[in-house]
Order: sequence, then C-alpha cells, then structure tokens
Amino acid sequence: MKQGIIIAALAAIVILGFSFSKTPQKITKERLGEMLFFDPILSEDSSISCASCHKPQFAFADTSIFSKGVHGLLGNRNTPSAMNMSARGAFFWDGRAATLEEQALGPIENPVEMNLPIAEAVKRLNRSKKYRHLFFSIFKSVPNKQNLAQAIAAYERTLETSATPNDRWLNDEANGMTEQQVRGRDIFRVKAKCFECHFTPDFTADEFRSIGLFNGSTHNDSGRYLVTKNIADIGKMKVPGLRNVAITAPYMHDGSFKTLRDVIDYYDNPHAKMPDGINRDTVLRQPLGLTEQDKQDLEAFLHALTDDKFLKKK
Repeated sequence: MKQGIIIAALAAIVILGFSFSKTPQKITKERLGEMLFFDPILSEDSSISCASCHKPQFAFADTSIFSKGVHGLLGNRNTPSAMNMSARGAFFWDGRAATLEEQALGPIENPVEMNLPIAEAVKRLNRSKKYRHLFFSIFKSVPNKQNLAQAIAAYERTLETSATPNDRWLNDEANGMTEQQVRGRDIFRVKAKCFECHFTPDFTADEFRSIGLFNGSTHNDSGRYLVTKNIADIGKMKVPGLRNVAITAPYMHDGSFKTLRDVIDYYDNPHAKMPDGINRDTVLRQPLGLTEQDKQDLEAFLHALTDDKFLKKK
C-alpha cells in the first residue's frame, strides 16, 4: 500500500511538471498557469481540464473530430493546437477572442466544454488554500477573473516550438530538410499556393479565409460571420498555423479530413469534394493540377514542420 501511494505521488509530480531538486522550484506566473491548465478544478464536475482537449503529446491539439466536454457533451468544432500562439492576434476558429487572456477563459464557461461560470471558478480557487497562497505570492492578490486569465495565458505563451528540420534548413544547420522536403517547400510556396495564406514564421497570418467548406446545408458552420455579421465573412475561418501540423489530425474546423493527404487532395480540387461550396476563396477557384509526386513532396515538407520534441524515439 505504501509503495502504491509513493508511485501515485510521483506520477502526480511528473504530470504537474515538478522536478526533484535540492531547492524548491520557484512558482512563477507561467508555472501557476501550467498547474491550472492541467487541473480539472476549472470544470463544472471537476472531470476535465484544459489539457483534456489540448493534449500535450499531440502538440496541444486533440485526436478526435470533436472533443468531449463535461457529461460527455461534444463540442461543435475541432480542437486546434494551443502551441505557437504568442504572436497571434485572433483566437478560436471564428476569431472571437482578441487576446490569449480572453481566449483562456472561453472554454471554462463554454456549456459544452468545461461549463463553469468564471465567478464560480474564482470561488473554487479562493476556497483552495494552495491556490490562494500561490496567487497571492505571484499577483499580491487573491484569485480573480483577471489574474486567472493572466496565469493561463502566461503558460500558453511558453508553448513555442522552433526546433524543426525546416528551421534548421533555413539557418543552414545540420539535420535540416531532405531533398524531397525541399521540393515540397517549393510546391508549398508556388504551385500549391499554400503560401498565399500560410506565411510568417508560424505559417499563418491571422487572416480569415473560406476554403469552401460551407454550403448552408450539410456544412453549415458560418464561421467568422457569427462574430462580424458581415455576409462577406460567411464560411470564413481563421487560418491556422502549420507548425507541428503532421501530429494534429484530424484537420479543418470540422475535423472532416483524417490525414494530411486528404487535405492536400481537397486543396488540389475543392470542387470535386464540395461542388456547392459557398464563398470559396479566389485562390481555390481552379484546380491546382498537382501531380502524385507533387503531393508526396508537399506532404513530406509538412512533416518537416514538426518539432523535435514530438518525433518518436527510435
């Protein structure tokens, strides 16, 4: 029994990221945010945490089409990666949050996610001797809505990745991209027109584009329009960053594509899959005409955007 308790305690320490050192680990705002990110205390029935849907081993995305919230309720959009968000200017698929702090509180209150009013979340944290102490030591204040958001956002800003074959290739370092991945990069930039939307170091520009996955019937998520009420925004979604994209399947806001190859095949000829797509971006009005070799090379390049920490150990 005693051995079992010790093992359980060690597991908890590993999950929370504590290290065994002679001096106590300093609790920073980022460290507090990490604790909160992994703590189910912020959900209605204390059954799930932020990490339940943003799984660390999958670049803080989910492997399900739609994630399960409290009571097994399903969300209505695919869970995007929470990594490489520090330079973003809009959050959620429809861009309804303008800051990471605003984004951090959204899932807590969402009725099909964590379903806990922020006021109640703050009360719970104040009832916790541990969290009262931690918040006061960092913010010189007891837990409140503002510093709760600040703590989680601070942790999310640490989730940056830059150790990829593509990064090494750009810096003329060893272990960069293969010849096939370099060919794929050229296809990405020119023939496949991916660079039209996926640029900047994180391969996004925080723009909103429609790739034609809205037809008003079988695909009826209006996306950005739900925020702006501008007819021109019907079907538009925030262009996601592509770092670590190879491990964040399924893809698109509705999780409708299981693999990167499915995504590439769709972009090559969107009309073949969605002939009645509404408001499709002008970049995708005509088939791209990718060859089989083009598609394989392009997929190889997308794998070159995976950070080393996610590569399987051999």
